[in-house]
Amino acid sequence: MSLPKTLADDVARNLVMVARLLDEDPEQAYGYSRVALRLASRVAAVREAAGFASYAVGKYAEALAEFRAARRMTGSAELWPVMADCERGMGRPERALAMAGEPEVQRLDRAGQVEMRLVAAGARRDMGQAEAAVVTLQSSELASHSVQPWTARLRYAYADALLAVGREDEAREWFAKALEADQGGTTNASDRLAELDGVEFVDALAPEDEQEESGPVSQERDEESAADGASAAEAEAHDAGADDSDDTDVDAADEDDAADRASAEEAGADLADKPAERNVEQGGADA
Repeated sequence: MSLPKTLADDVARNLVMVARLLDEDPEQAYGYSRVALRLASRVAAVREAAGFASYAVGKYAEALAEFRAARRMTGSAELWPVMADCERGMGRPERALAMAGEPEVQRLDRAGQVEMRLVAAGARRDMGQAEAAVVTLQSSELASHSVQPWTARLRYAYADALLAVGREDEAREWFAKALEADQGGTTNASDRLAELDGVEFVDALAPEDEQEESGPVSQERDEESAADGASAAEAEAHDAGADDSDDTDVDAADEDDAADRASAEEAGADLADKPAERNVEQGGADA
């Protein structure tokens, strides 16, 4: 409302893109937030959107600065939990824990107080206080059977904290409860349950599996090709031997034919001589 109409429309379009892309493409959402910030840095909604975009890409110092600016403009304590989580992201869990005890927490609604409890438990774990993290998460909200938007995340965080201190059976129970409440799929409680039960899921279409499967197949194909090549070589050798054998048979046949012709000629000569002999004999007889 504080901007000229044309400028307000440009800023609004950029904020819409931030909201659309924040989960799917945080880097691009961050880019749109910087455009909106350049156009209207004195608008609280712009500073808040820029803070969430920075938070999504891990720019925690930048996000904290934007959240603080938005809080000064509005006077609201709504951003207090995420500001504390920025402190954690910057490697200052003790500051986050200190913020959990500030009066601003009392001004938060129930959802905000649950978020603050989650941040405080995370800070405890960052500081190596795993048992304290479990105690921090124990609350009336955790014990409630009603399902709220934050129920699944609270139960999941409690299960994870239990697992960190070696209470595996209880952790499995709370992962199952988190899964029951996780209607929007905001956690990976099902995967954690499967992991605790020793179940492994294999993606049949994973590139690694395809490569592993292609190795033996290729080897078998190579072996088949080699066998085919060997068979072809043997066949060729056999054919060559057969040709040589045929040539030998032909030569032997030629030699036999020549011998037969020689024998025939000798026989013909003998037959030609015999009548003469008979004539001589006959003549002698006549004489």
